[in-house]
Amino acid sequence: MDNNPMGELKNILKKGQKRNLIIIAALVVLLFAFRPWVQIGAGERGVVQNFGAVQDKVLNEGIHFKIPIVQTVILMDVKIQKAMTDAASSSSDLQDVDLSVALNYHIIPDKANLVYQTIGVEFKERIIDPAIQEVMKAVSARYTAEELITKRPAVSTEMQQALTSRLLASNISVDAFSIISFSFSQTFTDAIEAKQTAEQNALKAKRDLDRIKVEAEQTIAAATAEAEALRLQKMNISPDLIELRKIEANLKAIEKWNGILPEVTGAGAIPFIGVGDAIKNK
Repeated sequence: MDNNPMGELKNILKKGQKRNLIIIAALVVLLFAFRPWVQIGAGERGVVQNFGAVQDKVLNEGIHFKIPIVQTVILMDVKIQKAMTDAASSSSDLQDVDLSVALNYHIIPDKANLVYQTIGVEFKERIIDPAIQEVMKAVSARYTAEELITKRPAVSTEMQQALTSRLLASNISVDAFSIISFSFSQTFTDAIEAKQTAEQNALKAKRDLDRIKVEAEQTIAAATAEAEALRLQKMNISPDLIELRKIEANLKAIEKWNGILPEVTGAGAIPFIGVGDAIKNK
């Protein structure tokens, strides 16, 4: 029989250390098994449930502790998301219209628990797409097919406002909305092209008519000015002026004369009227 007290103490200590290690290891295993914490990533919110009941508190980004078994945390994406939707509708003049739109939206972060509680995680299929379809049909029915083209910014704004109001009731915020395309029946498209061509031709004809009118007015103005100038000139003509013009003409003829009279056969007058008088005067 071993009566060594020190040996027995060492054995007891060794057994105690092993027991502590086993306890610590068990706690570590339980800790990782139950994971009493949760990590909320960027652009996410945590919806807390106590035995399945959604709580009022919404967890922000970061690490949070939870009660194992009692609490579970559902991650909700609150980043901006994009929805592309096509819809077939009719205009107010009963033209078939195919629309394609893009919507940017996000869950209101501090209302993520209500979205999960009332809609779930499939909110796009349950709320977003049906809302877009209904709004597109309702708004397009208030415009003619031609107005949908010519008033496109107004149509887009009206659709965005309607979607904003409708989705806000479900705690979803609209960030941006745009109409990607309108498409109509081939018959209507051909009619629009024909109308545009006719309008362009009419505009060209009007421009040509205006140009011709301006040119005619300019011609009339020029003719009127010329006639007025002739009238004024005629009013200024007097016998003295006529005589002066004759003298000027004779002087120019003398300047050009080489001093030799032309030879003529038979009796005839000197070919320069008044030349003799002009020579005498000189």
